[in-house]
Amino acid sequence: MKTTLRWLFAYLVSPLLLGFLAVSVSISSAHAQRQSSDDETLVSDPRVQHLNYQFPGADERIPYALFVPDSYDASRPASLIIALHGLGRSYDWLMGYHGFLDAAEAGGHIVVTPLGYIRRGWYGSRPLGEGAEVAQRSEQDVMNVMAKVRSEFNVDQNRIYLWGHSMGGAGTYHIALNNPDLFAGLAVVAAAPLPDLDPAGLALIKNIPMLVMHGDNDETVPVSLARKWVATMQSLGMQHVYIEVAGGDHSLLISQTPENMRRVVDFFNIVSKSYQ
Repeated sequence: MKTTLRWLFAYLVSPLLLGFLAVSVSISSAHAQRQSSDDETLVSDPRVQHLNYQFPGADERIPYALFVPDSYDASRPASLIIALHGLGRSYDWLMGYHGFLDAAEAGGHIVVTPLGYIRRGWYGSRPLGEGAEVAQRSEQDVMNVMAKVRSEFNVDQNRIYLWGHSMGGAGTYHIALNNPDLFAGLAVVAAAPLPDLDPAGLALIKNIPMLVMHGDNDETVPVSLARKWVATMQSLGMQHVYIEVAGGDHSLLISQTPENMRRVVDFFNIVSKSYQ
């Protein structure tokens, strides 16, 4: 596994820049109530299914988007990628990232993108403003959708992956730490955990291979935050790949850069629980 990751590191990583960019992290709290815009659909790709389900105890239906590769065969277990969107984005937003579905098709991955109950719910990682209820529902929505997909498709329990962009990166850390035995691989891009959050908690998931990607010109979330978390991964002996994108911003480095999106999927292509 270590040899494989070293090979992948050589393939994925461009030279790291050591400059320091001090910028502030923009924080927005979640709305206390769901709004009609929370259910807005923005991606029209015919490969994407726009679905919804009844949220237990909430008397409301919550949307999610699903992609099933043409190669899916119910007689054989398929891998599953859960993808978490950034702050304020639509639930199907990541389905439109350039190259994502093409790479998922090539790798035979089912992909699901939950809403997180509302568009600014932080997946439970930041219970701001209105307290714990919305945060809990935001996190639970991810778990509900994942359980629903697993019940409807033949999903390989050794190849369930979680990744997120910005707010979704914070959610990825949070949900993985709460479910340390569930995921075979993790990825965060321009992740926005609370700046003062101690990354020492990564010890709970130190056996899960992880990819971290961040642009050194990110003016929304400072690259220093990613470096802090990666330093902890190194100290824990955690198997990880760090990609610091020279000149990379907060959004376009992944949403409109197919080669970077492909690197995330390529990482998932080679890691599984059987190698941990």
